[in-house]
Amino acid sequence: MSQNHFFLIEKGGQRLDLYLAGQLEPEGLTRSRIQQLIRAGMVLVNGIPLKAKYLLQAGDNITLTVPPGAPSELVGEPVDFDTLHEDEDLIVLVKPPGIVVHPASGHSTATLVHGLLYHCGGLSGMNGELRPGIVHRLDKDTSGVMVVAKTDFAHQALAGQFKRREVKKFYQALVDGRPIGQSGRVDLPIGRHPVHRKKMAIREDGREAVTNWRVLERFAQGLTLLELGLETGRTHQIRVHMAALSHPVAGDSVYGRKNSHYPKMGITRQCLHAHTLSFSHPRTGENLQFTAPLWPDMLYTLELLRQAG
Repeated sequence: MSQNHFFLIEKGGQRLDLYLAGQLEPEGLTRSRIQQLIRAGMVLVNGIPLKAKYLLQAGDNITLTVPPGAPSELVGEPVDFDTLHEDEDLIVLVKPPGIVVHPASGHSTATLVHGLLYHCGGLSGMNGELRPGIVHRLDKDTSGVMVVAKTDFAHQALAGQFKRREVKKFYQALVDGRPIGQSGRVDLPIGRHPVHRKKMAIREDGREAVTNWRVLERFAQGLTLLELGLETGRTHQIRVHMAALSHPVAGDSVYGRKNSHYPKMGITRQCLHAHTLSFSHPRTGENLQFTAPLWPDMLYTLELLRQAG
């Protein structure tokens, strides 16, 4: 069954594709997917199909139709991951660090999606051929718990929970420095970096982004273990927010600092782990919570820090 979205523009000036991508990011519809739908005539502005670059005007009415999902033509291949739960609608797994979630430029094989197709045989087709079943993502070098939709029914329901901020997400991260206080809240909007298009940045015109943090453990070497709870789910949110506090995630090669002591402490990637994920089962309504223990490399680093006193 097709899914329709309706929008009334209050303030003009933004490109059609950028506006829709921003509105529908929580449902897993990327800008490239939006552009595909625009080219296919599935997006109407005031009843007329327009190009992706059309600049919206106040009062415009947008109708976007997402057609029923099509089976992915990707071929599954073995990719290691641990399964925490699986049923006919969804699979909850632990993503290893170093694994890209879905195919993209420079990553056409050995992604998590390839491994899921090999494991499950089929996933929800709502998000296009390259991102079947994906309702949220983790960065390549972030480890931890994820939920993936196996059916379109589950995909719609889970995407709705993410959009309504009903999904609870908690991470653990080792950060540089010693944050002042035992807890805090970062409320800084995030948007695409104006120069480096693969990076995100704090921007006044960015989208709302809120991260809550709490100290779990402090180390003499000037590193701190934090628990981080997300109220929103922006790209690179934790990494950007921690860097904005001058406490970047240890080992983050994009937003962090270089540290010659990292190799001695076993830090070879960003020390960020998706620890706990809570949501309602799309079919039964049961409240579910899943926890992924810290990945062995982070446990090793923490042990070295504790031994050093």
